[in-house]
Amino acid sequence: MRLFVKKNDTVLMLAGKDRGKKGRVLKVLAREGKLIVEKVNMIKRHTRPNPQKQIKGGVVEREAPVPASRVMVVCPECHTATRVSHVVAEGGVRHRVCKKCNGYLG
Repeated sequence: MRLFVKKNDTVLMLAGKDRGKKGRVLKVLAREGKLIVEKVNMIKRHTRPNPQKQIKGGVVEREAPVPASRVMVVCPECHTATRVSHVVAEGGVRHRVCKKCNGYLG
């Protein structure tokens, strides 16, 4: 599945319990069509201690994957949530572009 979001993009949550929050994309799971966004969709995991890997046991809070359809990319130039357009430049290279201000998304 081809996604419009890349690692280190800033995204805005459109739906769910974290609606309205902004965060940085930590990981893109393209096969599942999901993303892991910093400080969004936090869950608690009960972990067992593992002395060989220096892991303490207890309750650990971490991010859970979020469907890519629930986020919108925030343009670094106009600072608004926007749809992503693709423009073909010289040499056939595709660039991601903001639909609102035509700014380069990286």
